[in-house]
Amino acid sequence: MITESIRKVGSGTIDMIEGTGRFFVFLFSGIFNIFTFPFQLWKIIEHTWFMGARSMGVILLTGTFTGMVLGLQGYYTLTKFGSEGMLGSAVALTLIRELGPVLTAIMITARAGSAIAAEIGVMRISEQIDALETMDINPVRFVFSPRLVAALISFPLLTALFDAIGIFGGFITGSWLLGINAGIYIYRVADSVVMADITGGFVKSFAFAITVTTICCYRGFFTHLQTSGGFGAKGVSSSTTRAVVNSCVLILILDYIITYLLL
Repeated sequence: MITESIRKVGSGTIDMIEGTGRFFVFLFSGIFNIFTFPFQLWKIIEHTWFMGARSMGVILLTGTFTGMVLGLQGYYTLTKFGSEGMLGSAVALTLIRELGPVLTAIMITARAGSAIAAEIGVMRISEQIDALETMDINPVRFVFSPRLVAALISFPLLTALFDAIGIFGGFITGSWLLGINAGIYIYRVADSVVMADITGGFVKSFAFAITVTTICCYRGFFTHLQTSGGFGAKGVSSSTTRAVVNSCVLILILDYIITYLLL
């Protein structure tokens, strides 16, 4: 019994080390292949359209209501201290520093990341990736590198869009619905936000872009190595679920680490 327990612990440890090494080899290979000629410009544009432009709707909707909720909750909290005029600062800083990058990354993970993991997983189980290797085409360069570049373009732009529309949502709640002077709201936003806040938000968005894209592509690419779900449709389902869950958890962990380092 003890021997079996030790064997399971040892096997799990070895699998974890192998998976970690495979993950970082996959990541560094994808980064290296970005700079390999010929450049895949049209694939980058295609994936940027899918990951960025087609995610604008959900970002606009989520950002607007996030800002409106922040405005509502912030107003009733600040009213207790007679500081409702600071609502613009509270909404802007909360969005730019924290909620903007985090919620944008989670929304993109839910909409595009899951699709990426499923698409590459289907390519694996239908042996399309094996066919690429047979034709001497680097599959990592083909399926991962263009998506990584597209994510590095899309995440910061969508984060900026989320921040802007969220601040406007706070303005709708604070000024139009609760009666705060519009000039005071806008002044507080402009006065409280400094370049360091914006830079910190973009640093997070770049980190989330690399994390989400790598995890989703990795899970799809190695669908055949999943320990549960099998090799077929269940394997793709399992890898897609893991990709989304792992991405969301790591987004929150990275958010804490980066915030700690930047403060």
